[in-house]
Amino acid sequence: MAVVEELIRLEDDNSLSFGNYLMDTKKKVIDFEVDGDLYKVKTYNKITKLEKNGILLYESVPGTTVHNFTMNEKQVTFAVEGENTSQITMELEPEKEYKIYVDNVQVGKVKASLAGKVTFSIDFTTGKQNVRIEKI
Repeated sequence: MAVVEELIRLEDDNSLSFGNYLMDTKKKVIDFEVDGDLYKVKTYNKITKLEKNGILLYESVPGTTVHNFTMNEKQVTFAVEGENTSQITMELEPEKEYKIYVDNVQVGKVKASLAGKVTFSIDFTTGKQNVRIEKI
């Protein structure tokens, strides 16, 4: 996999790919429209952040590159790559429980905060990781 040079793009399967963890300076794209929704991405080696209509969807510290990001009421899926370890924060449905899978192995079961935040870490020593988050 490779970084997303254009910072955000719509894939043929209607998923989003975004982020570039190799950049030394912060860059952003605002008002990237998909089906009437406006996305904003900020990315560089320290952070990658995706918002939809002003609401946080994804944030990683340090920065990452995300491929084939899809999200619906029951599930979020994406592939992610970066360097070393990144902490990922997602904004999901408040106070609901979620199972988190990395490469089809359940790595946790968490309850979203009152604000809907769910945080977990990904280790990239083995390369790109596939993530799936399912609402219980």
